[in-house]
Amino acid sequence: MSNEYVQTQFINLDSPIELDCGKTLENVTVAYETYGELNKNKDNAILVLHALTGDAHAAGYHKGDKKAGWWNKMIGSGKAFDTDKYCVICSNILGGCKGTTGPSSINPITQKEYGLDFPVITIEDTVKVQKALVDKLGIKKLIVAGGSMGGMQALEWSLTYPEMVTHSIVIASTSRLSAQGIAFNAVGRNAILSDPNFNNGNYYGKETPERGLAIARMIGHITYLSEDAMHNKFARKLQNKDKPDFDFNVEFQVESYLEHQGQVFVDRFDANSYLYITKACDYFDIEKKYGSLENAFKHTNSRFLVICFSSDWLFPPAHSKEIVSALMKTGKEVSFLQIESPAGHDAFLLEFETQTKVIKSFLS
Repeated sequence: MSNEYVQTQFINLDSPIELDCGKTLENVTVAYETYGELNKNKDNAILVLHALTGDAHAAGYHKGDKKAGWWNKMIGSGKAFDTDKYCVICSNILGGCKGTTGPSSINPITQKEYGLDFPVITIEDTVKVQKALVDKLGIKKLIVAGGSMGGMQALEWSLTYPEMVTHSIVIASTSRLSAQGIAFNAVGRNAILSDPNFNNGNYYGKETPERGLAIARMIGHITYLSEDAMHNKFARKLQNKDKPDFDFNVEFQVESYLEHQGQVFVDRFDANSYLYITKACDYFDIEKKYGSLENAFKHTNSRFLVICFSSDWLFPPAHSKEIVSALMKTGKEVSFLQIESPAGHDAFLLEFETQTKVIKSFLS
């Protein structure tokens, strides 16, 4: 990538999207960014798939920004996803709040924000929208890559569009969300739904459910860090004091950290989008859809790279090993790496060096 600023682009899909819930969504807009050039044959594309609260801005800088895109250390010249060789594409998912149609978008029927009138979506639905985008760009062959929820989308891509996907990179992910994962999502959603300002999702232009969304984010952040990471960052240290005040205000450093993460989050994310996207994760279950993982992977022609992290307890290594085992049983080509890291689930956003070496080797 050059030092030029990147811009988010927008495309309107030509056809309605038939959703798994039985409803149809028309006039869908997709926000996306590209890094690197698409070759003449349009067969050098990598579709990067973002996690729960990510967006299309995966790399580079927007004009005026001090912070680069969320996977900037992985996308660019000579990096894991090398823009000297590949055209890397990242789009905001359906249901998001960063340019792609979601609950904060205008409903063409009412001319008001959808709110909870937006249909419930699935990971499969998000991939349908990405496929429509890729088709509009004229791409016939594709590499897919993503961490966490992005890994779910990568798996779905490889199964639903086997004729297109040549390589699938699945990082810190799972073939189905666990009961524990669903439980954490449910508590986060309940924090939003219980906020007095939620107003049945019709809070646009009014007081927003900031506190509920902040608490949901705090819950999420607890799941992203390992116990060791928590201890190494905070231990039991008090924030700017030597003795407790014996009250219920924020006192411990870990409390202050969570409060900060919650408050920063409400400035960039929509509470309704959080409801819809976490619910899509809850519904994701390849085994249930196909009867077994082995039956599922009979449908793919992709080569796979599966990466997990030793201290990730949200999507633990056992989940990745299940995927690898099923791929091997069906005779698929798969590479696997468990990276030793104390960072927990967030390691996929932090452990760049090892991931870069492995991904570059896999794609070579």
